[in-house]
Amino acid sequence: MPNYQWPDVGKRKVIGKRMSRVDGPAKSSGRAKYTYDIVRPNMLYADSVKCPYAHAKVTKIDTSEAEKMPGVAAVIQVHYPEDKANGEVFWAGTDIVAVAAVDEPTARDAVRAIKVEYQQLPHLVLDFKEPDLAEAQNSEWYKVASKETSGDPVSAFQQCDVTHQGHYGSPVITHCCLETHGSIAEWPDSDHLLLHISTQNVPGIGGDVGKALDLPAANVRVQQQHVGGGFGSKLGLDPWGIIAGQLSKKTGKPVKMMLDRKPELEMAGCRPSAYARVKVGAKRDGTLLAWESYSWGSGGPGGGGSPPLPYVWKIPNQQKQHVSVVNNIGPARAWRAPNHPQACVLTMCALDDLAAKLNMDTFDFVKKNIDLLDPRSKIYSEELDVADKLMGWKARWHPRGDKTVGPVKRGLGLALHTWGGGGHDSNCDLSIHPDGSVEVKLGTQDIGTGTRTSILQVAADTLGLRVADINLLIGDSDYPRDSASGGSSTIGGVSSATLKAAIDARDELFAKVAPALNAQPGELESVDGRVRVSASPNRSVSWKEACSKLGAQTITKRGSHQRNQDVDLTNSGVGGVQMADVSVDTETGIVKINKMVGVQDCGLIISPEQAESQVLGALIMGVSYALYEEKIMDQTTGVMLNSNMDTYRLAGLGDVGELVVHLMTGPGYDERGVIGIGEPPTVSPGAAISNAVANAIGVRVPYLPMTPDRVLEALEKSEGEGGRA
Repeated sequence: MPNYQWPDVGKRKVIGKRMSRVDGPAKSSGRAKYTYDIVRPNMLYADSVKCPYAHAKVTKIDTSEAEKMPGVAAVIQVHYPEDKANGEVFWAGTDIVAVAAVDEPTARDAVRAIKVEYQQLPHLVLDFKEPDLAEAQNSEWYKVASKETSGDPVSAFQQCDVTHQGHYGSPVITHCCLETHGSIAEWPDSDHLLLHISTQNVPGIGGDVGKALDLPAANVRVQQQHVGGGFGSKLGLDPWGIIAGQLSKKTGKPVKMMLDRKPELEMAGCRPSAYARVKVGAKRDGTLLAWESYSWGSGGPGGGGSPPLPYVWKIPNQQKQHVSVVNNIGPARAWRAPNHPQACVLTMCALDDLAAKLNMDTFDFVKKNIDLLDPRSKIYSEELDVADKLMGWKARWHPRGDKTVGPVKRGLGLALHTWGGGGHDSNCDLSIHPDGSVEVKLGTQDIGTGTRTSILQVAADTLGLRVADINLLIGDSDYPRDSASGGSSTIGGVSSATLKAAIDARDELFAKVAPALNAQPGELESVDGRVRVSASPNRSVSWKEACSKLGAQTITKRGSHQRNQDVDLTNSGVGGVQMADVSVDTETGIVKINKMVGVQDCGLIISPEQAESQVLGALIMGVSYALYEEKIMDQTTGVMLNSNMDTYRLAGLGDVGELVVHLMTGPGYDERGVIGIGEPPTVSPGAAISNAVANAIGVRVPYLPMTPDRVLEALEKSEGEGGRA
């Protein structure tokens, strides 16, 4: 059996080398085609009537005027009283009736001509109100999700010399992908559907669409060249994918349905909120003893997920309970590291406040309790030291409240995080042709993370070729089956499958070439485009000459990876440390990011430039949700008030400051195999920035985002209570 192992450091020619992403030129020049760019012959355009109410029942639908309009090809009811939900709508923006027309203006006119009547029902959209337990046990809006006690928290708190109690929170934020959700559907014949769709799940979404349309999964082909962001929001099936298929079936023409920005922000997925009342306690020397929390949060009709509290820390004595708030704001969806950013804010902010009450540097507090970070205590300790050097933490840290003269105050904050990142199921076909060309096929997708580049680096390194010598085909469900890109699982799966396929194909080529070099197959290696005897490099042939020994036969080998196998190739479980340096103008409340440091481990790094890019993107995303992002709902109408890019703000180039990334590599890290890095670095920014603000101004701004009004409110409240913490 072949020895499927990553090559030693000295033998890596392409793996681990800095390389710009291979799809960069196509994207920067505009040649890359996204779903939004696809135009099919005789294509129709779809739009829909959307419910204006947060909670209602559809009582009457009249589509007669729309059906008579010139250019309208089809009208279908999406949500009506006879369906399984009994006509009930649970958030504003729900599709009710869809139309297909010759162009977008005609489709919009048809939507305006459709008359829908509703019975409005009671709704709840706010989620920051703290529910009491009696309310949670007897209300349709509040559900006790979990309740847990470990150790003896009552006794432990009695032993604490210092305790701290505080309120903290992170609001609902909404997905805001550069390319909105949508698809183009067409039927090559009555039994087969071709779907161009903006998705993170090329291999699996076709089966979901097929099930909804009573079509075998094998009869649905999904194609996608590029996707303009997903971040977890494009993993599953949306109504828009089904609607396009239905309208295409009815009209016999391709139908395109892509969301505008407003519905994208309103209903294409949100990250649940999380709020908590936290109590923590420690001995005078900083030894952490006890944790108590009552948390709640929401993410729509399904409620909010339970944040894992206390996050990362194995505090010996704990009492915690969580209430899920069911409300009418649109559905929650996966978002880079689901529930982890919220849990990090609730945990790290409380512990930072406890350290301040102990008059301890948070860095020293974490080091004091490093054993409670098992099983990654050693990793966190090493990462803290690296982050300290990059930020100059120990040289620059000061106790709470910058004492310098003037309104602008500066502070430092830190946070810790973790994630899994194990490789998903993956299959790769690699072919070596007699003319020397090489082709790699996987039914995966590149969601902007550099997956194409990493696959090619693995194949090129294994075969001793240049990346440019290999043709990669992905983004088609007809290719060898892969998995959805979620959970930071893609790189581990595709790299392992590609390595296996490349080794098997290479070894078969060696068997064909060995006689010509008067050697055994096991004595050969492929380096810099030549196949040679490893002990006698002068005995060699060019790659093209070696492939000519195949005659008319092409070598094709399939490499497969199953999740939780091949632990030498891909593993799971990483840790990271982040530090933030901020300035706060106490007169305006404006927070400015001076510098962010992200120190992260992710096992063996295939493509350093792509891995660093993931951390940089995560830091930018973190600045956005720490300072700007919030889904603002109107309690009276139940609709989103900031569903446009003017008022739903993201961080821009001038907002992020200096970003420094350090990836932990070398002994103790590389031998773990490949581990995903997309999600973990998104976890800590909110907590690190919040702690930096508290360090700067001497008072906690309890809720994200830390907008100027919230900063000023916290300062005013502190002054009214007699000073800053």
